[in-house]
Amino acid sequence: MAMSTYYMFGKYSIGAISEMSPSRTDECTKVIEEYGGEIILMHALLGEHDLVFIVNFPDNESALKASLVLTRITGIAFSTAPATSVDHFDKVVESL
Repeated sequence: MAMSTYYMFGKYSIGAISEMSPSRTDECTKVIEEYGGEIILMHALLGEHDLVFIVNFPDNESALKASLVLTRITGIAFSTAPATSVDHFDKVVESL
């Protein structure tokens, strides 16, 4: 099955900040994998978002479910967006 790339931007709530731990990171990894996801990278950020995960998922439904479950269990609000390569984007533009 072909996988698609998604960017998952996370924003900590006050409650989520007090629960930060390496074990919660492990729990997040397990949830993503449970929904068929493959983590490409995870970064902590400074600025508008606190986290960004780049993840491959089999489909939008899997990405949506993982995002909702992560928000529910961690208190981190995730905004998940599908991504496309610039090469693919250029091909779409050329087809217009």
